Amino acid sequence: MELTKEQIEIGKDNFTEAATSDVLVHDTSGGVKIPRREFLKGAAAGGVGLGAYYFGYQALSGEKVRTAFVGVGDEGNVLITEHPDDYMDIVAIADIRKKNIERTIKGSHPVARIGLEKKLGAAKTKTIQRYDSFQALLAAKDELKLEAVVIAVPLSHHAPLAIMALQAGLHVLCEKLMAHNVTECKQMIKAARDANKLLTVGHQRHYSVLYDNANFLVKQGLLGDIRHIHAQWHRNNSFKGSDSWRKFVKLRPDEKKQLEELEAAGLTELYEFAGKKYGYETAQQLVDWRLYNATGGGIMAELGSHQMDAASIFLGKVHPLAVQGYGGRNFYGVKNIGTSDKQADDRDIDDHVYVTLEFPGKYYDASDNPHDKCIVTYSSLNTNRHGGYGERIMGSRGTMIVKTEKEVVLHKEATAGSAGGPDQRLWVVNSGSAGPALDSYETTGPSAAAKSLTAGAGLGDNISRGYREEMEHFCHCIRTQGPNFWPNGQPLPPNDGGPRCNGVIAMADAIMALTSNLAMKHQKRIVFKDEWFDFENDAAPETDSEIVGS
Repeated sequence: MELTKEQIEIGKDNFTEAATSDVLVHDTSGGVKIPRREFLKGAAAGGVGLGAYYFGYQALSGEKVRTAFVGVGDEGNVLITEHPDDYMDIVAIADIRKKNIERTIKGSHPVARIGLEKKLGAAKTKTIQRYDSFQALLAAKDELKLEAVVIAVPLSHHAPLAIMALQAGLHVLCEKLMAHNVTECKQMIKAARDANKLLTVGHQRHYSVLYDNANFLVKQGLLGDIRHIHAQWHRNNSFKGSDSWRKFVKLRPDEKKQLEELEAAGLTELYEFAGKKYGYETAQQLVDWRLYNATGGGIMAELGSHQMDAASIFLGKVHPLAVQGYGGRNFYGVKNIGTSDKQADDRDIDDHVYVTLEFPGKYYDASDNPHDKCIVTYSSLNTNRHGGYGERIMGSRGTMIVKTEKEVVLHKEATAGSAGGPDQRLWVVNSGSAGPALDSYETTGPSAAAKSLTAGAGLGDNISRGYREEMEHFCHCIRTQGPNFWPNGQPLPPNDGGPRCNGVIAMADAIMALTSNLAMKHQKRIVFKDEWFDFENDAAPETDSEIVGS
């Protein structure tokens, strides 16, 4: 089951050859069909940025969008590092943790979180206003001439802060997972519609050129009939101090003192919305929020949602049929593992999860063809990192492996008259009425034409994970989509120029992750219901009596 280094390199070359094939035809955003290689030559030639060219939006017309970042911890600073300065003008940042503000100015990582001073320069950084609460930021929105916010706070606060921002007349880009439960997702969508503002969610794979190239091959039918996708995110936090989600114990004394002052002042008073208090019980819960059910959504929300999102993209964004699985505290919940080092701690979330989702196949019909399904399996563990993270898409004509959002490996299945397997190089041929197909051939590498397009087409080194592109498109939509951001009471579809991951699309991703949690918690197979995916309908899995009881 292991691939050699040579087989991986062959697979990467195969993907490059297929993705840049002159046999395939590309549909541009304007509906014009041009040869795929001709389209990618345009990307390689430059002009506007790769994301703008590839996804069909333009360089920003007019002034940059005046934006504030709310929550500037690790993920918020990744976004700030990636933010498109030619589309977005950062005018303010807000965080209740003073240390986060300081890190945002100076930086905390030489590549992933470089800080505002390095990103924008000291002079510009001095003009960016800093606030110790979201309320203080909102109170200053008119003075700031604020247009939009990027929200990267703990999961439990996504909905209340997003709704407050929308009601204040601001566009919102919210980090994933969309919300703590499906009911909150629906509240966010309705708030955006009522305010006539954009609501987008940061599932960055929707804006990844690499993933879109991979999905292009899937849509061409080159993998054949897809019946199984396996996704995983494997980590090893079994060594002392290796748990990246356990941060509180590693804080410096000065920051602990700041947080203790917040705790003494009453953390639950910091955010208030619609008469309900949203907050944290302790300073430790604020810092280690991913470890507690009250503030986070566990592995499925933080990691699995990425993989479920990817699987859904490859399957045409269809909704799943059912889910079942197992989750447990198989490591941290063990009080004695035969050593003096006890692993028991106060976390709520599972450290191992294994989930199986059933998706409808191309010809699925509940009454006439109920067996036409594609099965998606997902595993995430905390005691073994073998395989890292990514997705394996297995079709009747080929297998494609997307690894760590940075590379794609493609191998062909052996068919009548055509060899296959991980040692075989391939190309795309025109099979006439049957359409394009993979064929094998003997050569030392991909064609010169394919190699020449690699970097410019987003297939080479320094792959963008989509963060910059999602913020670019968010700003582009703000400038071009109005004044009616909700035609006919619905978000503008991506194919018509709307955000590629609007609130309705993101809610479907949240439903998959959160219902998987419920299936593991209640140890049952759960059938997804259509009304859960309808934001106008109040039905939600977390309130469904068939799941949680009356």
